[in-house]
Amino acid sequence: MSEAVLSLKNVSIYQSNKVILSNINLEVQHGEFIYIIGKTGTGKSSFIKTLYADIPLTTGEGNIVGYNLVNLQEKDIPYLRRKIGIVFQDFQLLPDRNVAANMLFVLRATGWTDASEMQNKIDEVLDKVGMKGFANKMPHQLSGGEQQRVAIARALLNDPEFILADEPTGNLDPQTSVEVLDVLKKINANGKTIIMATHDYALLMKFPSKTLKCEDGSIFEVVQKTV
Repeated sequence: MSEAVLSLKNVSIYQSNKVILSNINLEVQHGEFIYIIGKTGTGKSSFIKTLYADIPLTTGEGNIVGYNLVNLQEKDIPYLRRKIGIVFQDFQLLPDRNVAANMLFVLRATGWTDASEMQNKIDEVLDKVGMKGFANKMPHQLSGGEQQRVAIARALLNDPEFILADEPTGNLDPQTSVEVLDVLKKINANGKTIIMATHDYALLMKFPSKTLKCEDGSIFEVVQKTV
C-alpha cells in the first residue's frame, strides 16, 4: 500500500493577506513524480513555498513528511527542511567557495561533524548527478546545467524523503533542461518523491508524468494531452 508523504485538505494559500490558491485537496504518495504547471503568477511558487514552510499555512489541514504545516513551530522548520530537498531556479550556490565547500556548508549547518562521513556523503551525492570530478571547481567555472546538477546534489545531502524543485530548468537551454530533468527522473526512480514546478511544456511531453495545473485560484490535475 502506498504511503502519503503529502496530504492537503481544504487548504488555502495566502500571500500578503491575498488568497493565491483556495480549496486545495491533494495527496501525494511516496515515490510519485508530479509536475505543477500554470502561467506566471498563478501560484506555483507560492504552493511550493508553503510546502517547505516559507509561507505559513493558516487555512485547512496540511501534513508533509510527518509534519503538521498548520501547527508547525518556528523551531521545527529546520528539521522539516532536512527531510525536504529544495532545488531553485537560480541555483543559489555560494559564489566564494568551491563545490565541495558548498556541500560542507550545508552539512555543517545541519549537524554533521565527522569529516570522513561528510567527505563520503559529498562524493556520493556528486556521483549521483554526474559531478564527482567537479568538487574543486568554483561555481563561476561551471555551466548553468552543471551548477544545477550541483544544486540537486546539495538537495540530496540529508537523504530527504521529498524533493521540491521550483522551475529548476528555468534558466537553462532546452538540451541542458532535458539533461537536468533526466537526473531528477533517475533520482525519482530510486524512490524519491518529487514535485516540480515548470513552465516548460516540452519537458512534459518528453518525460510525461502526473500533472497539476494552477489556474484561476485553483490547483487541479490535468490529462497530459490537454496541458
